[in-house]
Amino acid sequence: MSRSPSHRGRPLEVFKAFLLLGLTSFGGPVAHLGYFRHEFVARRNWLGEQDYADLVALCQFLPGPASSQVGFALGLLRAGPWGAALAWVAFTLPSALLLVAFALGASRLEGTVGAGLVHGLKVAAVAIVAQAVWGMARNLCPDHRRTGIALAAVFTVVLVAGPLGQVTAILVGVLAGLALCRSGGDESPRAPLALPVSHRAGSLALVAFLLLLGGLPVLTLATVSPTLDLLDAFYRAGALVFGGGHVVLPLLEAEVVQSGWLSSDIFLAGYGAAQAVPGPLFTFAAYLGSVLEIGPGGLTGAALALIAIFVPGLLLLVAVMPFWNTLRHWAAAQSAMRGANAAVVGILGGALYHPVWTGAILGPEQFALALAGFLLLVRWQLPAWAVVGLLAVSGIVIAP
Repeated sequence: MSRSPSHRGRPLEVFKAFLLLGLTSFGGPVAHLGYFRHEFVARRNWLGEQDYADLVALCQFLPGPASSQVGFALGLLRAGPWGAALAWVAFTLPSALLLVAFALGASRLEGTVGAGLVHGLKVAAVAIVAQAVWGMARNLCPDHRRTGIALAAVFTVVLVAGPLGQVTAILVGVLAGLALCRSGGDESPRAPLALPVSHRAGSLALVAFLLLLGGLPVLTLATVSPTLDLLDAFYRAGALVFGGGHVVLPLLEAEVVQSGWLSSDIFLAGYGAAQAVPGPLFTFAAYLGSVLEIGPGGLTGAALALIAIFVPGLLLLVAVMPFWNTLRHWAAAQSAMRGANAAVVGILGGALYHPVWTGAILGPEQFALALAGFLLLVRWQLPAWAVVGLLAVSGIVIAP
């Protein structure tokens, strides 16, 4: 039987619990959800298994970083708005600070050792993204129809470059899901989840989400402000990414590399470093914000990019919470999300080739190193941070 979540927690209690997870939660969003279940369901007994399963289902339904959205919701359930805010800060800040420190230190790496280390991180990104494509394809494309949707998404992002290709692929996936994926056979009945968000608060959050999504591009056109350009790019990436985690890679690459704001080498080196730190992968935005050639750069740029990429997913979570118990039973919503999730696999598959593969695999040595990293992740199941560290050092060894 599902048990209602406790509302008697204190914000400081939430902060301490999530800070520990922010310092130790390696392995990506799926692993994070496992850590959350162990800590808050099994050990702390903050909520029941059924409630937690419903919360995870809600966050996987939405664009944005699913594990961070689950953490935000857990903080909200436990200690209200302050609990939600502190849960997000505590889980996000450690990895964001580590990546900003890497960005500041990477500029000082020179010579063969520095070039080898950076290239080793780029090769590590190949292994990490390949593992993500492999795992997501097995889970999200279990039949011929969804496999076909994923292939259509690959062709879409290859033929239509930039953010337009990503959005088009997702829309095609949603429409194909509505037409072809009416029966997934993977849903089970869920008891109602007590979500402490009023309809008014949910409606205001939705209005804010839409105003920012539509208003930021208008403001960037009406003014000449690099800071607004930065906010618009990262907000749009956070608003349009389905699947979270690695899927944000092609969206961010389209926004910052294809626009000429950042070189592909610096982008991929930071993405490789992001695999070696705990916490949500969306904190990669902090690295980008600190090194981009537009905006304030440094700590200010990192903070703006970090907030901008997380805000849309959190606003959507608050917006949907009051309506989720009804919406999740709609067959059309379930079909649309099956198609969208399959399209996500195709988008990530396209990103595996370009920019990840083309930017890192320059010869047989890099190919062998990437393959070794992939096997260490998939077959030996080594943690991502260990594989990234190993491949970064190996990049120094094979450097010319």
